[in-house]
Amino acid sequence: MARDFTIEDLRTSAKRAGLDLSDEELQLLLPGVNRSKRQAAELREMIAPTDEPAAKFNVPGTVRK
Repeated sequence: MARDFTIEDLRTSAKRAGLDLSDEELQLLLPGVNRSKRQAAELREMIAPTDEPAAKFNVPGTVRK
């Protein structure tokens, strides 16, 4: 699994997104960012590359014959 974000990584990402956050704000965000990153990695491991993604969704009653 990839390493966790550091404050510097988060600062760089925030600036790229046009955000100017203080060190205190970055410190508050860091645990949630790393938790989300780990959860996304866990989900990627659950999905096999051969799994077919849903191509479309039809709401019942709206499909034309």
